[in-house]
Amino acid sequence: MLLALGLFAFGIDTLAFDEIQRKSSWRHATATRIGARDASQYTGPGDETISLPGSVFTEIADGEVSLDEIRRMANTGDAWPLVDGRGYVYGAYVITSLSETLKHLWPDGSPRQIDFTIELLCVDEDPA
Repeated sequence: MLLALGLFAFGIDTLAFDEIQRKSSWRHATATRIGARDASQYTGPGDETISLPGSVFTEIADGEVSLDEIRRMANTGDAWPLVDGRGYVYGAYVITSLSETLKHLWPDGSPRQIDFTIELLCVDEDPA
């Protein structure tokens, strides 16, 4: 298992992504000052996103079924725990987008390769 989002396990037999792109930001409010740089005050963490680009080959795995499962999970609007194969817990993430490109089509229109990108957004768990 490369990574698990909720109960969906990313791997060679489901969806194998090529890389994990993680982006973190922090918010700073600024106020204009005359003759000096703007004053800055840290106001808290900003967005944290993870992008999972990859390819699935239908001779190895049925990527359409796996992508449909990701789409079903996204339609719930729920946050899912994200854990990698080493046991590192990234936090709770919602699925914000899924893009897919069907390539190298068979005569019936089914793809031999599906390129995909899944975008995730970290959300704070409800303290309640």
